[in-house]
Amino acid sequence: MAMDDRKQRVLEAIVALYTQGGEPVGSGLLCQYFDMAVSSATLRNEMAALTKLGLLEQPHTSAGRVPSAKGYRYYLDNLMRPAPGLSARQKAEIDHIFAGLDYEPERLAAGAAAALADYSGFMVAATTPRADDLCIAHYEVVQVGRCTAAVLAVTSAGGVRTRVARLETDLTSEDAALLADVLNRGLTFVAPADLTGAVLANLAAELGQRGQELYPVLNAAAALLREAARARTYPQGLQYLMRWPELTGLLPRVLKLFTDDERAGRLITPRTGRTTVLLGEDLQRPLPGLCFMSKRYLAGGGLTGAIALLGPTRMPFEQLVPVLDYFALKLGECMAGKAQEDPQ
Repeated sequence: MAMDDRKQRVLEAIVALYTQGGEPVGSGLLCQYFDMAVSSATLRNEMAALTKLGLLEQPHTSAGRVPSAKGYRYYLDNLMRPAPGLSARQKAEIDHIFAGLDYEPERLAAGAAAALADYSGFMVAATTPRADDLCIAHYEVVQVGRCTAAVLAVTSAGGVRTRVARLETDLTSEDAALLADVLNRGLTFVAPADLTGAVLANLAAELGQRGQELYPVLNAAAALLREAARARTYPQGLQYLMRWPELTGLLPRVLKLFTDDERAGRLITPRTGRTTVLLGEDLQRPLPGLCFMSKRYLAGGGLTGAIALLGPTRMPFEQLVPVLDYFALKLGECMAGKAQEDPQ
């Protein structure tokens, strides 16, 4: 059975009506949608045909139809027509939001996610930029206790990460200065893949007799370097996900998903530069009824990240695409330090 033009229009109409009301769509409501230009009998036949094709489902015997996961995928791939770009006023509102955010990469990713969640009314997740050659550009070692040092690392993307190292012996300010010097000479602009035990052993040798005692600081610095290439994922606006009754049972699994930065980041990062929608049914461990609308952002210097909206499959995709696209554009500009000042 082929998908002719009328079947496509009926599926498109049912998606639109289900998005608006969240209730199964019957032939009577569909007839009104088409301004009585198509009879109820014809629409019932088309709905039955679409159900047979697996594009619609009937929750109850006497109920109307709702789009199935297969139906949504067909709609997204063949029928969806995103709204035109945002108005000048909408862009100015979003520009103003970004002008008030902290531009440190990790705070910026979290802030942009929270802002988009409030702006759209959906849960949002954003990642920090990543690239295979991301490394540490500068180290600082600060004495924070008699036997404790804080190691601060500034990544080549501008992010700041810290780790605390505890020693078995006293740490002096001279030790901290020497450690910082050794780390900045030997461990900056080193790719994580090139970090070996021999490299750390050479750094320990440069510390002389104190090398073994100060080794925990070197170990902390090495851990920060390994972490640098891994993007962090920041989920925001979980409360908006709770608005949708069909997703209530999925909340614990969504929360668990975002406890693993790497897995969550892979999930929300699209394979292409286009805005993409991933349905929960498509996952290896399905999350029925949930979907992820994702967009990559470019942060310059080969760095990329992602920002995604999470919600039910009846999200108003057409209206959300230009909003997500503009947030991704602004996030990339801010990450690259290219954002303009807020004119207000």
